[in-house]
Amino acid sequence: MTQYDVYGIGNALVDMAYSIGDEFLIENDIAKGHMTLVDEIQMERLISNLRERVPDKACGGSAANTIFAIQGFGGQAYYSCRVANDPTGNYFVSEMHDAGIATNAQDPATNGSSGRCLILVSPDAQRSMNSCLGVSEHLTINQVDQTALTQSRHLFIEGYLASSASGAKAATYAREIADQYSVSTSLTLSDVTMVNFFRDALNNILGNGISRLFCNEEEALAWAHTDRLDIAARELSDIAPEVAITLGPKGSLCISRDGRRVVPGYDVEAIDTNGAGDMYAGAFLAAISRQAAAFEAARFANFAASSIVTRFGARLPSINAYKDLKLAFSS
Repeated sequence: MTQYDVYGIGNALVDMAYSIGDEFLIENDIAKGHMTLVDEIQMERLISNLRERVPDKACGGSAANTIFAIQGFGGQAYYSCRVANDPTGNYFVSEMHDAGIATNAQDPATNGSSGRCLILVSPDAQRSMNSCLGVSEHLTINQVDQTALTQSRHLFIEGYLASSASGAKAATYAREIADQYSVSTSLTLSDVTMVNFFRDALNNILGNGISRLFCNEEEALAWAHTDRLDIAARELSDIAPEVAITLGPKGSLCISRDGRRVVPGYDVEAIDTNGAGDMYAGAFLAAISRQAAAFEAARFANFAASSIVTRFGARLPSINAYKDLKLAFSS
């Protein structure tokens, strides 16, 4: 019996988004446009340096954003994660449940702090992320609900889990269960830093191959050690028969059993690229779950991603906003 369209596994972070100037990135030695893992001391220092600014706050993490989109677009989703019994963790779980998303049971005795992510948005719409994973870094196989996973159509894995030994093991465990029970597996490479520094862990998660791979152009080129997108696409096709490579405003390169096609994007004025890839994957998987062909799923994903970059934040403000966006695409 299928109960969930998509079972996601990934980090549980509360996002705090700030609008900043490039000088703040320089003064604080922050790599522009990338995700950087920081410890609690570094996180508190950055928050202190931002104390005069008020952030937009929402529960997040890359896969959590994708799962939220799937739920918003009419799917039924489940999310495996780990949070502490603190205000941050309670905020995360309650927001997911309010949206109708099921999660694994959280251990109230978990010590430590829940994960947080500072999203620093510069005037050119680039987002520079500083993530302190907290207890999310110690996601384990104990957070994988085998019953829920085997009752799902698709498994979605966040590539950021490759940065944690226990998280990578949990992701691999989930993929092995999915393989055993014929659950389609999708993975996002998440960030070029994952490709450059955690490639071995990603390869372990990927195993002998998966059904679907998401990445952006920079990640694709880094994976294949090339500056040619056609070569990168061919190499990624050896990992998954279906590949979606986002190309920013140009749209996305979609590869499936029906062929290879650049699906055009939508001309919008981007003010914050944070969450574009997460939204793309969510829209794509929501469409696939409703039996859409890959190229049509990519067209809807391009549309959804073009919408999220016109506003601040990695997610739309409510579940109903996703429903409205889906209706706008259909009209």
